[in-house]
Amino acid sequence: MFHPGNSIRWLGYWFTPALDPAAHSSRRLALAQGAFALIRRLSPPGAGLPPYLCHRLATSLVAPILLYGADLFTPSVGTTARLDTFWRQVQRWTTNCFSATPTGILSVESCLPPVSLMIAHRQRLAALRVVCSPPSLNPATARLHPSFPSLSVHRAPDSARAITRGLSSLYLPLYWKMPRPVPPIRNHLRVDAVAHQTIPFTLGLSRMPMINSHLGLSRMPMINSHLVCPTPVLPPQSLMDSTYSALKNRIREKLLVEWASLFPTPGYYLHPPALRPRPFMGLGKFVAGRIHQMKARKSCLAAHPTWRSPDADTSYPRCGLEPETFERAILSCPLRRHSRSRLLHGVSDVGPEAPLWSSLPLLKRLATYIGVSSTGFPPTMFPPTTPPSSPPFSLSSPRLPPPVFRVFSLAEV
Repeated sequence: MFHPGNSIRWLGYWFTPALDPAAHSSRRLALAQGAFALIRRLSPPGAGLPPYLCHRLATSLVAPILLYGADLFTPSVGTTARLDTFWRQVQRWTTNCFSATPTGILSVESCLPPVSLMIAHRQRLAALRVVCSPPSLNPATARLHPSFPSLSVHRAPDSARAITRGLSSLYLPLYWKMPRPVPPIRNHLRVDAVAHQTIPFTLGLSRMPMINSHLGLSRMPMINSHLVCPTPVLPPQSLMDSTYSALKNRIREKLLVEWASLFPTPGYYLHPPALRPRPFMGLGKFVAGRIHQMKARKSCLAAHPTWRSPDADTSYPRCGLEPETFERAILSCPLRRHSRSRLLHGVSDVGPEAPLWSSLPLLKRLATYIGVSSTGFPPTMFPPTTPPSSPPFSLSSPRLPPPVFRVFSLAEV
């Protein structure tokens, strides 16, 4: 006897009778964990691939596996928390940051947004692709409400609207730019709700652009060499492509705004979120990891808050003159004056707006200085080079007995 399964797999989606996304998200999480267990060997802590390549693997391999189907399924709050816990492991692997690093700083340092923001971003991009596709190619676009401002008048024929037969008599179509009812009513087509996600980004547009319009015109039905639908007069394809790119940029800016507002960082961290890797992430894994840690103020420097001994001494272990912060360790340490004048020529600021973070020559000088001066290195990584002091020799000191030499005979040898 074979018991029927609780979910059915179709094109990578796991459907349940109640269309619960928990089963699908759990399987995607297991697959992402398996892939991450393999690629993390390419860059262990302090060695291997630089953070730039780790970021590329995270965005091009781990994230598509983890978020496959997020355009259709929205995970629950509990499932999203599980996905976010795993995603923080990927962020720490990318940056080599400590586990005590605040999650807001960790996501900004790794240039990897939280899972909830990535899901919303993918759904908006998917909605944009639907509303900008030629109706003759995409059946979902052809089923949009007639009030939708499309450049094509083509709509799905009545024989193709079987998707609406299962809806109750309370079905309410969502007119374009009409606010969704509160409380939300689910008796409408899903494609109507998807199209409404693009309304905040269509500022100043009377018509939505159409991508691959030449393919849509070639697929229109023909009868007696005449088009069933009148041929639309479309703007130039270059203009529609630029408009489509502008809409994508607005969606990207919305992601950055929500990232900064919904996941704020502590007051001492002023670096803005970004989706592209930082220039210093192209350095070696060990040096770039030290920079990530010192920027986040969770490093081996004495003045940075530590999770082991909060009341520890914050002064320089070598001189004990002032707190060992990132700025003072790089720019004003008196014991490293010679190395700083020789290696850090042109570096005068390490703040968020400093030219250091966008200049590759200055970053190389900083990396060389960190390696030579051992700035931010673990205290136990290099033992002290000075030998331990020994008591002075005096005549009253006890002397060792002279060595005894024994002469062996040839027979004993």
